Amino acid sequence: MRTGMKRFDLRVYGWAALTAVLVSLAAPASAQYKPRTLDDPATGEKYHIEGGADFWFPTADMVIESEQLGIPGSQINLKRDLGLVDTRFRALQVQLRPARAHKLRFEYLPVTYTQSATLNQDIVFNGIKYRLGLPVNSTLEWKTYEFAYEFDFVVKNWGFVGFNLEAKYTDVQVQLASPIASEFARARAPIPAIGGVARYYFVPNIAVTGEFNIFKIPDSIDERFNAHYVDLNIYGTVNFTNNVGVKGGFRSRDVGYLIKTDTGSLTLKGIYIGAVVRY
Repeated sequence: MRTGMKRFDLRVYGWAALTAVLVSLAAPASAQYKPRTLDDPATGEKYHIEGGADFWFPTADMVIESEQLGIPGSQINLKRDLGLVDTRFRALQVQLRPARAHKLRFEYLPVTYTQSATLNQDIVFNGIKYRLGLPVNSTLEWKTYEFAYEFDFVVKNWGFVGFNLEAKYTDVQVQLASPIASEFARARAPIPAIGGVARYYFVPNIAVTGEFNIFKIPDSIDERFNAHYVDLNIYGTVNFTNNVGVKGGFRSRDVGYLIKTDTGSLTLKGIYIGAVVRY
């Protein structure tokens, strides 16, 4: 009987000790936990200035054509004809947010390809005929400066939904140099665009953002000028604090233009990684 009582007492003491340990552990945790208030934004959404830098690894699909002196140009595929090789690029962004629903954004994206190749067919560029077997050095420079205003008409703790009004200044230059000639073609123009953006936080510090912008000049306005611009950007962000985060996603940029006698179709699409800092 005494043995049974001792076992019972040991069990009671054991459960009591275990309960005391759990209570002592739970007390600090409960003291540290503070439920988010209804007007408390997710981690990474408390800032007035945001800066970002990306490394983009796109696949290029580029075709250009340049006429000169009434001599029609060839449709030159920069990969097939000039030996263009995919590479990576850097992009820089700055965003000002004077109020939670209003944002002013700037992005600079310089794209440069430099390559050498021996022509596998005759091509005509800027009125000059480059014959099969000729060595050619070529460079394509495509710089984009983007200025945008974003208004988020839905702003919640789970994210936001808004629209963009953009002005993109695009500067494209293609240069060919060979033993017989050196020629270049350049197209520069401001391009307005409109689009939408949405962000959703799956947890308070991890979000997915999607953005789409588009612009097109109708063919009926002027037969000498035509252009379209489509930009798609989908990415995820992990915010370690309100001030620092990392991001990664997929971006596609498609630009086509006709300026008098010069035409181009420039498409870049691929993944990117980057970082953001906020103040």
